[in-house]
Amino acid sequence: MKIPIISTKMAVVVPVQASPARVSFPTRIAPPNGFESRWKGAVCARSIQTKRKMAVPLRLSLFHFLALLVLLPQPGARWLGASRTAAAAAARIGPLPTAALRRLYDTSNYGRLHLNNGLALAPQMGWNSWNFFACDINETVIRETADALVSTGLADLGYNYVNIDDCWSYVKRGDKDQLLPDPKTFPSGIKSLADYVHGKGLKLGIYSDAGAFTCQVRPGSLRHENDDAALFASWGVDYLKYDNCYNLGIKPEERYPPMRDALNSTGRKIFYSLCEWGQDDPALWAGKVGNSWRTTDDIEDTWKSMTDIADKNNKWASYAGPGGWNDPDMLEVGNGGMTFAEYRAHFSIWALMKAPLLIGCDVRNMTSETKEILSNKEVIQVNQDSLGVQGRRILSQGEGGCGEVWAGPLSGKRLAVTLWNRCSETVNITMTLADVGLDGSSAYSVRDLWKHETLSAAVGTFGAQVDVHDIKMYIFTPDVSLSAI
Repeated sequence: MKIPIISTKMAVVVPVQASPARVSFPTRIAPPNGFESRWKGAVCARSIQTKRKMAVPLRLSLFHFLALLVLLPQPGARWLGASRTAAAAAARIGPLPTAALRRLYDTSNYGRLHLNNGLALAPQMGWNSWNFFACDINETVIRETADALVSTGLADLGYNYVNIDDCWSYVKRGDKDQLLPDPKTFPSGIKSLADYVHGKGLKLGIYSDAGAFTCQVRPGSLRHENDDAALFASWGVDYLKYDNCYNLGIKPEERYPPMRDALNSTGRKIFYSLCEWGQDDPALWAGKVGNSWRTTDDIEDTWKSMTDIADKNNKWASYAGPGGWNDPDMLEVGNGGMTFAEYRAHFSIWALMKAPLLIGCDVRNMTSETKEILSNKEVIQVNQDSLGVQGRRILSQGEGGCGEVWAGPLSGKRLAVTLWNRCSETVNITMTLADVGLDGSSAYSVRDLWKHETLSAAVGTFGAQVDVHDIKMYIFTPDVSLSAI
């Protein structure tokens, strides 16, 4: 292979110490000059959480340079480690009981998984370090977060994954080409940390990348899948978030299955979370690869980002189900960029969409309002319902269609319904029961999940006044069998 001439300088945006408690992080790491064509799609866009930042040059070491040359595919070469299908497939979602429900809540695209790892029968719940801490992580933060999940009662509600995101690893591999924890921030090693987390009754997650490097230029796992998976398993890791930076322009359908096979071969059950940013429509293919797949770019702690991402994720509702879930990214609840009402809407819609509920704030120091939202057991039960059908937008009304009804079937012939006000003023949102697939002539008991009270029975129509950017969430339970519909 002809060796290209590559500049060894890379432009990186590096944060200055910010005044807010929340840590800022780089927005873009550019490919080396003259290398753009091979790095198509390889840049990871990270949201900016502070106004103060500065750019400084970062030089690629000779190690990084040679690693790139090795990882670049040879012309005409076939990808090593092609997908192997598992013997058993996950059970499909059973048919919904009525024609009206089947029409509104299509599950026909729900695929058969090849992971055969028995995980993700409900969307994953836990905590991830990135949204608040970015690269400013260390083993003390992880240990204290595990402690806080237990002491606040969040662990008892199902938040059991403690996931370390980027920046845990050293900047280059070891003498045996193995990944190494950063000795300054994780001096005790990942195995010791996993033992601590497991001792709390929780599970430990870790991060790597289906590319040459991670988004923060630590070693990636591309073409190191078997060794890295075996290492993660030996440490006692329970969860892998697998990112998409520095992917050398190789299609994700080729880059992600080798890690699936490597994880399977370890004999340890490791949740496999694909973070492909939705660029190649992973809902169309990732059900055969991972337990969840990102359908969107990174979330930001803003109303616009959250609502835009909800809309994008809604498109893929028919593809999700037990064993494999659409992932519109982690929760921003408690990070300060939205109002209480907006965070309540954020949490409600994520729960209804059967999205992963991965807390993204500092749970060691969360406010009572943040805890109130994250610990709403009735809303969490919607997310974790055994039927496993993703809720979706059913209708829009009012000026600009900003008054929305979202709904999704639950087990026991129940239906979760949200009235979501995306308008700039208080509005009345109404619906007929037939709009959401229920029998308009039958009576239904209605449970308000945020007020925690049962309302008068609904017949024919239902509605409520909803404040600006707020949401109402209900469960409708039939007083008569839905079989008559």
